[in-house]
Amino acid sequence: MLSGRRLDLLDPSPMDIEIEDIAHGLARVARWNGQTLGEHGFSVAQHSVVVEEIVAHIQPRTEPRWRLAALLHDASEYVIGDMISPFKAALGMDYKTFEERLENAIHVRFGLPAKTPPEIKRLIKTADRACAFFEATQLAGFSHAESLDFFGAPPAGYSLVIEPQPPAVAQAAYVQRFHTLSAAAGYESTPTAAFSTE
Repeated sequence: MLSGRRLDLLDPSPMDIEIEDIAHGLARVARWNGQTLGEHGFSVAQHSVVVEEIVAHIQPRTEPRWRLAALLHDASEYVIGDMISPFKAALGMDYKTFEERLENAIHVRFGLPAKTPPEIKRLIKTADRACAFFEATQLAGFSHAESLDFFGAPPAGYSLVIEPQPPAVAQAAYVQRFHTLSAAAGYESTPTAAFSTE
């Protein structure tokens, strides 16, 4: 990692995970495998910030720690990339186990329970699908009807105009949102290793 951490992907330790590495990676991973309109890809970092916002729209009283879980819902993709759901299914259970192990380590690193409660997972999934609806219709060439068929209708009263951000902007927004939610959840910030260019 750019922080200097060495992450064992088969046995990830929470101590080797840094939010700056996550934000850096996610800001450079494109949703839809980059098959989107615009000068920049729509990054997983920007997507994650939107999903957290939708969670708060659906359930305004959601605790900060679960909003943090929403922000981190795709954090494992900072090292494994953004695979489309059919491909994940084709890879089978070993991939899901691998992804869950990394997700659990990320949660522990930032003060969250390793396993997200089922009702919170469902809420985040609903927000994730809502964001995908907007992405599909605005960036990925889906018709409104196709998006409704694949992702369902977005939550009432929520609208979104997507403008894909450059990686540095998406990265900074992700880190800022992380610190805001961590502070609101009462989790102490821990110093992280300085980035190295060596």
